[in-house]
Amino acid sequence: MKQTVLIQPTLFTELNLPDALLKGIDELGFTEMTDVQQTALPLTLAGKDVAGQGRTGTGKTATFLITAINRLLTTEPKKGHSKHHPRVLVIAPTRELVVQISEDAKKLAKHTDLKLHTVYGGVDYEKQRLAFDDGVDILIGTPGRLIDYLKKRVYSLSKADMLIIDEADRMFDLGFIKDLRFMLHRLPKYDERQSLMFSATLSHRVLELAYEHMNSPEKLRAEEGDLIASGITESMYHTSMEDKFPILVHLLRAANVERGMVFINEKRTGERVARNLARYGFSVGILSGDVRQKKRMRILEDFTNGKLHLLVATDVASRGLHIDGVTHVFNYDLPEDAENYVHRIGRTARAGASGTAISFSCERFCFGLPDIETYISRQIPICHIDPDMLEIGKPTAPDATAEGMQAGDRTEQHNKPAGRPNPNRQNRGRARRPQR
Repeated sequence: MKQTVLIQPTLFTELNLPDALLKGIDELGFTEMTDVQQTALPLTLAGKDVAGQGRTGTGKTATFLITAINRLLTTEPKKGHSKHHPRVLVIAPTRELVVQISEDAKKLAKHTDLKLHTVYGGVDYEKQRLAFDDGVDILIGTPGRLIDYLKKRVYSLSKADMLIIDEADRMFDLGFIKDLRFMLHRLPKYDERQSLMFSATLSHRVLELAYEHMNSPEKLRAEEGDLIASGITESMYHTSMEDKFPILVHLLRAANVERGMVFINEKRTGERVARNLARYGFSVGILSGDVRQKKRMRILEDFTNGKLHLLVATDVASRGLHIDGVTHVFNYDLPEDAENYVHRIGRTARAGASGTAISFSCERFCFGLPDIETYISRQIPICHIDPDMLEIGKPTAPDATAEGMQAGDRTEQHNKPAGRPNPNRQNRGRARRPQR
């Protein structure tokens, strides 16, 4: 694998892209390329295979989508191609990431005749299957649902021109590597297609996958050094568990947060926090792994459109979600995985914007702080807690319910406005496997 050096910044208009694609790029407000795009696009547009690493929010998705759309617009399909042979396959590990990629692809391909199709679990199986009948140029999906349709011969990969794997490291974490290899063996040979693989980390196992299934890929690390985007202002409050909620409410009020995300480690904590935030007058939704897909999409749409100002979420939302205008990220619970700290706060300060990331280090999750600070190679600045921050008054809407919860949902300690934990329940919780 070759190591490629960073090139000078360029504009998208200098890449000799088709007019229809340039129009979609322009309507998204893209002008100057990010570091990842500056490095990767000249290679990918030339047909090179690339294994790329870059921190979250740096334009990796746009990089591979622009490359894919350009390839389809400027090259002829392979001999024997039919509408049931997708020319581009995009594989991503989670439903949220697949939906995000699909939305970005639709915007970029808006002025083309390309047909896009997205498949993932949790929604109508037959409806997704029937959509193949209209033909598909770019197929985007999660491994499980892609394999289901492939085994039933709903589509074929034998004439594919391009393979894209996003969040490759996450594929390993979620146990998808066997499924991924199953699909890779049904594609044309590595030297008969272009392959792009992007990952937050280029670990040994990710590079091994690249060596095995790609054609002499270029290894790109466009952003050496700091893992955190320069536009993010980080801070930390050392606090007890019982004081986290009043401090959160104070900070939300003080900053008048219009679009913020609150990350928690366990579903039950999220339910309690979301309900209590709603009781204090905040428009809030909750996103966890067991929220039905249709409801997830509605909550994300409401959050994106500004109907909801806050989103309480587990790590299911820490990757792949690109929502413009997220100004604040709160780590209500410090993540148990150091890498997830970077992914979580990467939901703000996207594509060069600025943002604020505030974390709470409590007696239960403080033990992960050394690993986090080792991973990001610095200490997170500490803030002082003023006693006034703990005085938040009484709830304004005692019966309020957060979006994504039913009014009758049982939520632990939901009658306690400040979310003070039951010590006995807390100790039992430590012995349980957290609900993701």
